[in-house]
Amino acid sequence: MTRSHKAAASRQRAGRLRRTAVFGLSFLVLLIAGVGWIYLELTGSIDTFSADGISDDRPPGSSKGQNVLVIGSDTRSGGNSELGGGKGAVGRSDTAFLLHVYADHRHAVAVSIPRDSLVDIPACKMPGGEWTAPQHDVMFNGAFSVGETAEGNPACTQNTVEQLTGLRVDHTVVIDFAGFSALTSAVGGVPVCLPQDIYERDLSPKRPTQGARIFVKGPQNVSGQRALDYVRLRHGIGDGSDIGRIKRQQAFVASLIKKVRSKGLNPTTLLPLADAATDAMTVDPGLGSADRLLSFVMSMKNIDLRNTKFVTVPWRYEGSRVAIVEPDADALWAALKADRTVDGEDASGKKAAKGSGTASDRSKPPAAAPVSGTGISVAVYNGTTVRGLAAQASERLRSRGFTVTTTATASSQNYASTVIEYGPGLRDQAETTARFFAGARTTASDTTGIQVILGTSYARNPSAEPGTPAPSTVPSTVADGARSADDDPCADLSYG
Repeated sequence: MTRSHKAAASRQRAGRLRRTAVFGLSFLVLLIAGVGWIYLELTGSIDTFSADGISDDRPPGSSKGQNVLVIGSDTRSGGNSELGGGKGAVGRSDTAFLLHVYADHRHAVAVSIPRDSLVDIPACKMPGGEWTAPQHDVMFNGAFSVGETAEGNPACTQNTVEQLTGLRVDHTVVIDFAGFSALTSAVGGVPVCLPQDIYERDLSPKRPTQGARIFVKGPQNVSGQRALDYVRLRHGIGDGSDIGRIKRQQAFVASLIKKVRSKGLNPTTLLPLADAATDAMTVDPGLGSADRLLSFVMSMKNIDLRNTKFVTVPWRYEGSRVAIVEPDADALWAALKADRTVDGEDASGKKAAKGSGTASDRSKPPAAAPVSGTGISVAVYNGTTVRGLAAQASERLRSRGFTVTTTATASSQNYASTVIEYGPGLRDQAETTARFFAGARTTASDTTGIQVILGTSYARNPSAEPGTPAPSTVPSTVADGARSADDDPCADLSYG
């Protein structure tokens, strides 16, 4: 080849390289622009609720993990009415669970709270800016309806959960029927399993005839409206209870997580899912942008399916309502605070120092110091029919340094567990007081001090050593009923 031919070939190769470089650069620009457009679209579609309604009197963060409150809303606003949203113009909470991501970021547990649970709802902010009075022994889902708006009141539900559990809720997510439907469609359907055929009357009990069959017995894939029908189904399966429906919803979410993980937990697969869900999702300001939302989801990529558990807060029926069982519930919250898993493992992510004892010793939670009531003044009321209980408790409180200002009978004698009511700025003192009574719960009120209202749980064991720390292991009644995200969707089909 002559020198001129070599020069020509060199120019041709250089031209091809320039064209390739220009094409590659153009493709990269288009790709970046496309991703940027998706990012802007996603960010623009994320709705947030105001943080003004979140209480100033909150539990401290207890670990490097996170607590995320997920609320399902059956509002009729937007496109929800066409999908079977609730009646009326008021947004209502259909389901709720608290997701605890452990500090090691390798374990997670979702704790369902039945909507009919009897709880104390603290002061909550109304749409007009005023704050409500605290409510005692009312249904849990009533917190979301405070203010009676179509959007609901997620801040009030968050305040209620924080007061109930003593855990700080880092993020709150509300998803309605439309968002749920879009999400299940975007993932390509979710595998579920049913123990029997299901008919239209099972979904709508007031229907005069059985109607058409809407689900067949056995495994199947559901999305959109069918997915909604599956998680809303209550009658005609198991015992027909809301608790049974909660178990079915847990199985569904477990299957959904498994399906998403099978596609790969990365931005490429997550963006379409996030885009489908965010149009009908409302989050707290801390998750109100695409990067924060995706960052949060990506932070859970190392959690194994077997280590993702679903449980229900300890409960029992109280008439037509659900009572939260103490001290079992308190033990569950204590376990989450200590980052101990359903199986009793230490998931705090802390490495034990060399020579600090055996593995068994290191797995045990540290013993709490005895309660000291120095500087704490309390009024003690007997909330039971057991005579002399307030005087007895007062003597024991004084022996630990508490100042007892009043001993009397409460206005109601039907308290099941001991309640510590406290006024502004007294949360820490109330928490200290609650440690003196096994299974006691704290609640903010408009009182000016601290009031101890004794329940039958204290009457049954008034001589228990005060200061005994709440157990940091999940009660066996909870652990035995736990479901894993890796479980077969056809396992435990009775759902109640």
